[in-house]
Amino acid sequence: MSFNEGASLDTSQVTGGGGVRGGAVIGGGAGTIILLILGLIFGQDLTGGSASPFDTTQIQPGGETSQTDFSQCKTGADANRDVTCRIIGTVNSVQDYWTDALPADVQRQYQEAKTVIYSGSTQSACGAASNATGPFYCPSDQRIYIDASFFDELTSRFGADDGALAQEYVVAHEYGHHVENLLGFLEKGQDGQTGPLSGGVRIELMADCMAGVWANHASTTKDADGNTLLKPLTDTDIQSALSAASAVGDDRIQKSSTGRVNQESWTHGSSESRQRWFLAGYESGSVNRCDTFSTDDL
Repeated sequence: MSFNEGASLDTSQVTGGGGVRGGAVIGGGAGTIILLILGLIFGQDLTGGSASPFDTTQIQPGGETSQTDFSQCKTGADANRDVTCRIIGTVNSVQDYWTDALPADVQRQYQEAKTVIYSGSTQSACGAASNATGPFYCPSDQRIYIDASFFDELTSRFGADDGALAQEYVVAHEYGHHVENLLGFLEKGQDGQTGPLSGGVRIELMADCMAGVWANHASTTKDADGNTLLKPLTDTDIQSALSAASAVGDDRIQKSSTGRVNQESWTHGSSESRQRWFLAGYESGSVNRCDTFSTDDL
């Protein structure tokens, strides 16, 4: 999904720093899924403790990384050419949508959450963040952590296409976890269980659905000056998002990593389920369609 070139980007919604460690990482990316799946299959903890999406690991406080300069990200044209600026523009759009939609749909006020864009590694209130953990949401500090280089890996290693909405879907998914946190759903997913009907899988599929809800309305979101941020979606855009959802399905990652599929170790859901729940959100355009805890048809 392309940005309107004249739209303005608000860099105050992102930062390049880190924070004190200790807590639970929610919605770790494909790198985390691979490490967790291998650990569950072979009986070893390969995540380094804090990488599991629902593992709580207490770690001694650490320092903060240096701030990143986002001065090159001013307009929608910048977001179309640069992945870091695209993350910022997507953050702007997602938060503009939920600010109005959450009180309208479920009578709850939205609270903004910053995204930490870093390179290499940094620290969060939930533990170390790196390209190996992938993008994640930390409920302890209510921040999203993204290393922009993950999107290269999403394409080259996991097989998603390189379309803009594949990347924007990832950002919107992590903000879905923030909305879940505001609505009180995250606690239901932190039961330490795995499998296709586990709380963790339900949380991930709900976030996929919320990403789809945002996508439905993305071309109506605006910058601070009232300019529309994004152009209308095309069928190619939707296929791009679906390629990313499929790429990070547990079954697909298990098959490519170990040669077999073990449903009982699933933490995020199958490729088919992730695509289906994204489409459920996109086609309905309402967060009320995203209650994955009220059904076993996941």
